[in-house]
Amino acid sequence: MTDHQDMALDWMSDGADAPPPPVDLRPEIPHPARMYDYYLGGKDNFPADREAAEKVLGLSPLVRISALANRAFLQRAVRHLAEQGVRQFLDIGTGIPTAGNTHEVAQRVHPDARVAYLDNDPIVLVHSRALLAGTGHGGVTVLQADLRDPKAILSDPQVRSVLDLDRPVALLLFAILHFIDDADDPYGIVRTLVDALPSGSYLAMSHGTADFSTPDQAAKGPAVYRNATAQLTMRSREQVLRFFDGLELQEPGLVTAPLWRPDQPAQPTDGEVAIWAGVGRKP
Repeated sequence: MTDHQDMALDWMSDGADAPPPPVDLRPEIPHPARMYDYYLGGKDNFPADREAAEKVLGLSPLVRISALANRAFLQRAVRHLAEQGVRQFLDIGTGIPTAGNTHEVAQRVHPDARVAYLDNDPIVLVHSRALLAGTGHGGVTVLQADLRDPKAILSDPQVRSVLDLDRPVALLLFAILHFIDDADDPYGIVRTLVDALPSGSYLAMSHGTADFSTPDQAAKGPAVYRNATAQLTMRSREQVLRFFDGLELQEPGLVTAPLWRPDQPAQPTDGEVAIWAGVGRKP
């Protein structure tokens, strides 16, 4: 029995209403969430994931630095939002759980903080539900949903059972929008979600970029993901900035992930990390 199957069975035995459906892990196909886990130094990945990830790392060692910087940005942004009084978080595209998850950071500030984790990937759902099983994290749920269908997310009764969408919500889109192709209208998706939230809500997001890549890197990086279960669409700073249209961009603006309110000494590579990061407030 694999560790992944053990995790699913642990969740089933913890009194959940229904067992999770069988999951085809498809270990022979690189998976972006497991590749990201590998970048972070995790163990929830397979040889195909590691092989694909190493190809990307071979193009630029900053990929791993960028992944770590993105995770650290998530934690700083969630802490900042909680300190601003936000007690509700809609975290879409959560990825495989690792230390310092959204609910852990938010509930250190507000023990009553409520978090709805959404992901369309059954592999991620197995990991997330196993993490939460029996931990007593009140007001936290993990749901299957697709960012490409924002209206379904907003009307989902399970989402609404956890979050009061008439009160400020932090919409978290960390390292997910670069898996949304232009044909799926990523700007329309974000606009639909933000429009449904009340004044005082926030959008916190990060997005991969090729702004600091050579032409060869910019072409070969996404090419690796064409053989994975999700494609990659890098966007420029100007393109990422468009996601914040109509919002009050919080200081220091849209910057590379390590430069967003850093709590560590500056590193020489901080300005070249291939992740744009920002937080905007809905007036």
